[in-house]
Amino acid sequence: MDEEEKVITTSEVEESPKRGPTLSTSTSSFERNDPHDPNISLLSTKMFQKTSDYLLGELDITLEDYKLLETMNKATTQKYASYRQLASDVGNQILELNQKYKLLEPYLAQIDQIEDSVSKLEQAAFKLDSYAKRLEAKYKSLEKRQ
Repeated sequence: MDEEEKVITTSEVEESPKRGPTLSTSTSSFERNDPHDPNISLLSTKMFQKTSDYLLGELDITLEDYKLLETMNKATTQKYASYRQLASDVGNQILELNQKYKLLEPYLAQIDQIEDSVSKLEQAAFKLDSYAKRLEAKYKSLEKRQ
């Protein structure tokens, strides 16, 4: 032992009521094979049982929370799976519509050309009608002169 280490002397050692000198600073009178109060033992047992029940209840609540989260996660997974299927169906329908539009595109171009032709024909018809009215008016004015 080093000289600097503190040596424990018998004056620093407390004495236990039943066993004599000890290094413990506890003044508990409960020692092994020591007769004790049965009421304290009963109360201690009840306290430990209630503490155990409380802790088990807390664990059960936590377990139920985790079960609820698991159920919610499963429901969310199913919901998103149905959304994914719906989005896939919509995407397929859009592709189908695009293909049909590409097939119809030449016909739509022809319809546009026909519409332009009809519009030009209509303008020509209005001009012809206007010309015919002027010609008729001129004819009637010549007819009156004679």
